[in-house]
Amino acid sequence: MTDDLRSSARLAWTRTALADPHAGLARASTDAGFRSYWRADGRDGSRIVMDSPPDKEDVRPWLRMRELLERGGVRVPRVLAQDVEAGFLLLEDLGVDTYLQVIDADNADALFDAAIAQLLKLQAIPCPDDLPDYDEALLMRELRLFDEWFLGRELGLALDRATLESLELVYRRLIDAALAQPRVLVHRDFMPRNLMPIHGRPADDGPAVLDFQDAVRGPIAYDVLSLFKDAFLGWPDDRVDAWIARYHARARAVGLPVPDLGEFRRDFDLIGVQRHLKVLGIFARLKHRDGKPRYIADAPRFLDYLDGVVPQYPELTPLADVLDRLVRPALHTSDHI
Repeated sequence: MTDDLRSSARLAWTRTALADPHAGLARASTDAGFRSYWRADGRDGSRIVMDSPPDKEDVRPWLRMRELLERGGVRVPRVLAQDVEAGFLLLEDLGVDTYLQVIDADNADALFDAAIAQLLKLQAIPCPDDLPDYDEALLMRELRLFDEWFLGRELGLALDRATLESLELVYRRLIDAALAQPRVLVHRDFMPRNLMPIHGRPADDGPAVLDFQDAVRGPIAYDVLSLFKDAFLGWPDDRVDAWIARYHARARAVGLPVPDLGEFRRDFDLIGVQRHLKVLGIFARLKHRDGKPRYIADAPRFLDYLDGVVPQYPELTPLADVLDRLVRPALHTSDHI
């Protein structure tokens, strides 16, 4: 279906769902994969239309995970109408701002406390038997994005056998550490951009959780890391340390399978290295494959994250060597990032 035909079908479906022949649509957000979100202003107020073209992105995994989270007490967008075959959903409108737009140094403690409350509910939900695992194959595919897209495409580095073997050794250690963690339901992008404060309600009543369709069974520290070491904003180490301790105490209090705080902090750091390498690869792929160059501007934040962790762990020394010997010289002698 052409864009014009899809646009016409979307508007017609919206007007029928709202029982309002004069309702209009305006783009509500971007960068949601093949999905798009539109704000519908009808006579009964504002609603959100999710358009998920069925030949590109099946809406049923999103609906299934939404139902699972809602049954577990997690605040998720309410579905007001749906046409699964056409790929249209009518959702409540939760507003225009996510945590990313509203969080600051003054309100971060309260907002993250509320986010932790939602995360604890999410992690307590039993994983369905057929939920995908964050397994060795998936972890390795993600790590390979770093050497293929960030080192190879973004920095133009041709890696020799010794360097590839060094990276392989580090990847093996990161994967082993991830697989050794207790397993829970993992959102995979539990970060401020995917959390929405519920306007007019206390902070501890929210946030609503978005973009959950790729959830898996995986390491318990993963979503905690995603929340506090975000792709789009950073925090001082002492505040992150306090938030990690706060999460850990609350997780233990509700019976989640967290190890002692020292071991959990190690799990947090090592799964963070895995995620930071993956994200560097994804940002480079967005630039070179998908024509979305703006994300790579945040790459220095992830290099800073790595600088703060990698030297603490002797088993990551080969990665430190790659960063020092190859990545920094390439950044300094080119127009990258």
